[in-house]
Amino acid sequence: MKPERIFPATCACIGETLLTQLLGAEAESFEPVRFPAAVARWRESLPLPPYLPDLAQLELAYYSVREKGSSGIADQVEAFSLNPTLELLKFGWKDLPALLDKSDSPPAFSPGPGEEFVLVYRVPGTEKAVARVAHQGDLLVLKMMVEQISPEAAAAEGKVAVGVIDAALGRAVAQGILLSPPSRIRRNPQTFPKGENIPERFFSSPVFTLQWHITQVCDLHCRHCYDRSDRVALSLDKGIRILDDLRGFCREHHVQGQVSFSGGNPLLYPYFSELYRAAVERNLMVAILGNPASRVTMAGIISIARPEFYQVSLEGLQPHNDYIRGTGHFDRVMRFLELLKELGVYSMVMLTLTRDNLDQVLPLAELLRDRVDLFTFNRLAMVGEGASLQSVNPADYAGFLKKYLAAARENPIISLKDNLINIIRGQEQEPLFGGCAGYGCGAAFNFFSVLPDGEAHACRKFPSYIGNVFAQGLSAIYHGEPARRYRTGAAACASCSIRPVCGGCLAVAHGFGQDVFTDKDPYCFLQQETQS
Repeated sequence: MKPERIFPATCACIGETLLTQLLGAEAESFEPVRFPAAVARWRESLPLPPYLPDLAQLELAYYSVREKGSSGIADQVEAFSLNPTLELLKFGWKDLPALLDKSDSPPAFSPGPGEEFVLVYRVPGTEKAVARVAHQGDLLVLKMMVEQISPEAAAAEGKVAVGVIDAALGRAVAQGILLSPPSRIRRNPQTFPKGENIPERFFSSPVFTLQWHITQVCDLHCRHCYDRSDRVALSLDKGIRILDDLRGFCREHHVQGQVSFSGGNPLLYPYFSELYRAAVERNLMVAILGNPASRVTMAGIISIARPEFYQVSLEGLQPHNDYIRGTGHFDRVMRFLELLKELGVYSMVMLTLTRDNLDQVLPLAELLRDRVDLFTFNRLAMVGEGASLQSVNPADYAGFLKKYLAAARENPIISLKDNLINIIRGQEQEPLFGGCAGYGCGAAFNFFSVLPDGEAHACRKFPSYIGNVFAQGLSAIYHGEPARRYRTGAAACASCSIRPVCGGCLAVAHGFGQDVFTDKDPYCFLQQETQS
């Protein structure tokens, strides 16, 4: 084997003529593992670049990793573990990886002297080999793995928030340095058949979201509000307990955690900033489902961490929206959306679909085209004060969805959310999408809701009690029988071919007086369409 194949950059620095002379009779019996030492010897008497022996050592490691392939990398592991192809090399010259795969003569630049560590490894699940400078976070992760140091201990030693350590571990997994066990947020194949042509990604979630109603206090009194009940206010200490519990749950289940702060209006909770900061410090993604806020308030939030998104609600064009949510609300939201865009915060607008605003959805979406990042809707759940409003006539719903889908192809802000859209996409031979929560109905699967007094519900839009976080903890609730029943869904949907990305809406079914564990969504038109 010619050395140029394994050591292209090193050989380019030496030059073809000189390399032939130096190898001499050894050229026919060339052994790659001996080449870096040979380069070091040549350096003693020849004017070769001083970094050349280190470069040869790096190229040898890089070639070895490429040739090994990914056969030694397990498809699944039971605990965090180092990538078995990983090599950590220590050099006396900086920026050596920038010279790899180069055969230019002379090199475009010369590495500078100085100690530097380099990682060489195969990216799991790919044919890609990587050689890059190791950063402090990489070295920390390697030390933790070798010495079996827990994130909590590493955080205490480094005097940083434990979320900083969790984030470093997450980056190491994303980059392929570490192997992580698969998500334990998975559908039960015994009660959740895979259906036809449903991609595997719809059966396992990498994220678990806690929709956290930290207060019932609200500055609005919407006509469709599903819960105006008084509840014991959440103390800051109890809030911190929930965040610690959520972090532990997510580590146990090998998923990224997210907190969607909601209410009431979450910004009216007296310790909102403290809870928000505490969530960030635990490496939890944060989002806000609330009402318009001031520039000063938003600046304070962003100074802690920019939220993943900020969701507000509009119920139609101005007259109807202000009838539902109060005079002046529409204009406040429109000004707030301008502020979010100015501040670089991803904005979402949610509409609750009723019989009275059905014809306003698409005109509103067009009005919001350049003002918001995402627009979508939920169907009315006739629960609480929403029971006094009229739901869309089920006979009209399929026709509305077809118009909504057509508009979504032209308006980039229109997002697909309602599970029943998958009926139409299937009929039109289009790829199915994830549905309401990315996995069909995600109630008690990849999210559930917690109220200020600790009550946990499979879905906040209807009474779906599954436990109390202060009495049981998130893991016990998630694996308890009540949660299992809600995520299994309606028996009527069990054999449906699109069940993994549908399941209808349990809250809507409840609002119609149906048994959510047996009866399908009253708006489901799959059978009717099949028969026609």
